[in-house]
Amino acid sequence: MPGLNLTRDEAAERARIISVHHYDVELDLTCGDTDFRSRTTLTFDATEGASTFVDLVSNNVHSITLNGRDVSVGAHQDNRIDLQELAQSNTLIVDADCQYMHTGEGLHRFVDPADNKAYCYSQFEVPDARRVFATFEQPDLKATFTFTVTVPQGWKVFSNSVTPSPEERDGKWTYHFEETQRISTYITAIIAGPYEGVTDSLTSSDGREIPLGVWCRASLREFLDADRVIDVTRKGFAFYEANYGIPYPFTKYDQIFVPEYNAGAMENAGCITFRDQYIFRARPTHDDLEKRANTILHELAHMWFGDLVTMKWWNDLWLNESFAEFMSHYCLAEGTEYTDAWTGFMSRKDWGMRQDQMPTTHPIKAEIRDLADVEVNFDGITYAKGASVLRQLVSYVGRDEFFAGLHEYLTKHSYDNATLDDLLGELEAASGRDLDHWSRVWLEEAGITTLSTVVETDDEDRMTRLAIRQEPFTPGSSLRPHRLAVAGYSRSAAQDDSGSNRTTPVEQVFHEELDVDGELTEVSSVVGQPRPDLIVINDGDLAYAKIRLDDRSLAFATENITRCADSLLRNVILASAWDMTRDAKMPARAFIDLALAALPVEDNMSMLRLTLAHIATAVSSYVAPADRADAQAMVGSRLLLQARSAASGSDQQQILIQAAARHAVTDDQVGAVKALYTGEQTLSGLDLDVDVMWDLLIAQVRAGHASEADIAEREQADDTMTGRQRAAQARAAVADPQVKARVWDEVMHNVSIANDTRWAMVSGFWAQAHTAPDTYTAFVDDYFASIEKVWSEFTFHMAEDIVTLMFPTALAGYVDGLDLAERGRQWMNDHPDVSAALTRIIRERVAVVERMMAAQKADI
Repeated sequence: MPGLNLTRDEAAERARIISVHHYDVELDLTCGDTDFRSRTTLTFDATEGASTFVDLVSNNVHSITLNGRDVSVGAHQDNRIDLQELAQSNTLIVDADCQYMHTGEGLHRFVDPADNKAYCYSQFEVPDARRVFATFEQPDLKATFTFTVTVPQGWKVFSNSVTPSPEERDGKWTYHFEETQRISTYITAIIAGPYEGVTDSLTSSDGREIPLGVWCRASLREFLDADRVIDVTRKGFAFYEANYGIPYPFTKYDQIFVPEYNAGAMENAGCITFRDQYIFRARPTHDDLEKRANTILHELAHMWFGDLVTMKWWNDLWLNESFAEFMSHYCLAEGTEYTDAWTGFMSRKDWGMRQDQMPTTHPIKAEIRDLADVEVNFDGITYAKGASVLRQLVSYVGRDEFFAGLHEYLTKHSYDNATLDDLLGELEAASGRDLDHWSRVWLEEAGITTLSTVVETDDEDRMTRLAIRQEPFTPGSSLRPHRLAVAGYSRSAAQDDSGSNRTTPVEQVFHEELDVDGELTEVSSVVGQPRPDLIVINDGDLAYAKIRLDDRSLAFATENITRCADSLLRNVILASAWDMTRDAKMPARAFIDLALAALPVEDNMSMLRLTLAHIATAVSSYVAPADRADAQAMVGSRLLLQARSAASGSDQQQILIQAAARHAVTDDQVGAVKALYTGEQTLSGLDLDVDVMWDLLIAQVRAGHASEADIAEREQADDTMTGRQRAAQARAAVADPQVKARVWDEVMHNVSIANDTRWAMVSGFWAQAHTAPDTYTAFVDDYFASIEKVWSEFTFHMAEDIVTLMFPTALAGYVDGLDLAERGRQWMNDHPDVSAALTRIIRERVAVVERMMAAQKADI
């Protein structure tokens, strides 16, 4: 049997044979630190006489009973229980010990170093409910669930139903939860431990009182800003109930912040789990608050789209994630104080566009053959590209028609499963639009197109023609319909008080919203107007495409980026320049100069962080090898200067000082970082909070200006889970060959390290990769020799991240004689039979390396 994998064909066959009614799950979490007891009673109908299997990951099955008949525990093999000679109505009872996880999968157990209190939480998407109870682990076999959970006295337990008062016996508490609505296995949840928090309630649109709760572990309780979380939640409820036209479909809404979480959050029905980095131990920036609000609203959107109505199979995963991504930004912009949320969305779209230009790009509606395909498709295409395309769809069918169709879709398929065709059918009925062609080119074909301008002028520099040219970037991709705006900008004729025009703003001189389709689309309304200094396709960032500025517009934008008062305009320009840099059409150092010039005027913190991320990639990966050291020193100095010049106590000041620490490479730069750390120098208004202090210390460790004693002192001052993880990062950042060898071995081969600690060590390990790449060459051979073993020994999520993060990408082009792209291709040639998911990761790493090499050659 294929064990932990499940193919689409197997799932379809199982769904043909059975229909599931109910799970009665009894869990005992008082059995020790490694195992817990799990007893599942499962009722289902089946084709009489047929055979199938149930999923369970367990090291010790005590008993299996089918319809009152004992089944040998030997029927449990390869994570499945073979079920033979089924009756029309069946009752299966499985009694087993299951194992706690430390990888953020299944039932994760964590002991908080701050107070030695233990906590558990479940994470079941995609296929990990089977690590906790016996399941038919596929989304279209929905059922009702009743959970009974026994825990140590004093523990709180959360699930999909309202938490009841516990029954006390023998020093233990048992919680008997009410039966749930019909839901899929992957959105069930068990969270248990001495969680603390705040309760409240709201009135749903149908008059029901919905209990609310916001919870975290005890050591973070003082930082839990529950009022702000509940405020965003209330706004989300109001927006979604009004626009979906359907009341909240579950009985309560708990939001629980949990440790060592792999994702941002998970949409368990009525019981959301979040990574507890969303609880801010220091003053959050506006961007931090907006990102958390977006995540809150993303998960809330899922209660209708994903939980109430669930995709039939994982090829419609995008229907869940793209939709929640789109709706959360829609709600942010129209239902909360974060009215410029679509500007911040550009950072998400950047993720989607990077993924879409990989050789492994796939349609938004992806072909999912098995669970391994699903795992690697939680990517920028499924989330961000899909959300961008949904923005286009709303413009295409009309907002009112979109929500009318959505209401019908959600109503007809409530507590059931549906497909893309079901949704498109309702949108067609509501709008009168034929969506077959739109769906084919946007959802069922992979890749991206490029949009550029065709500009012709007469002798007086008046436009005789303006057209938008569309070309396929991804080989074989169709030209697509786009709803977008094209705009012209020129410098204002006004002068400042001194008579100079150096600070005069750039002003819009025309704006035309239109449909772009085919190879050429004429913009005839502007013919005869003076040619503006800057012509921007995709003004307002509605379209999803690679945007090219013409040479004259790019030159003007480069000289005048600080005069563009609108953040969205600046970042449309920067996005185009960054895309050209990635495509080796613009020298990396030219982009760095443009981006650094834009930083001081950037007032959107999401965009500030995105620009800093692009600068970091450019200076570490795209700059010509001969010039990289000088470019790094220049960037470090500029960022330190800008941090010192930023407004006292501003978000910009905090973000820039952390960036300056990350980019400090010279002795003077590291010395300035150390002076801030020790207090020898101060920066007016800068809050040297616990996170900033770690950033400043790790910069010193990386450069050899801090010792183990400094790390231990900082760890003692921050004796928390996060403090220990940052200490692990700092220790891994020590520039000592023996340290690097030990960290490499631990990360690549020690399966017992908890997930977040491992990723902290990975970050520290690569600390010198951009300044001393030669010191890492010893690990290249071991990487390629080890990845098959990593893939077989670790869980999928851990293996995927290890293989991705430990690929020596940073060395590409900067170590003489090392051809990483060829090494990757050779490994794939030598291993034709490995998992398709593993091959996909290596193909993507090779593509990243090839892009780096091309950009380095273009940096002249």
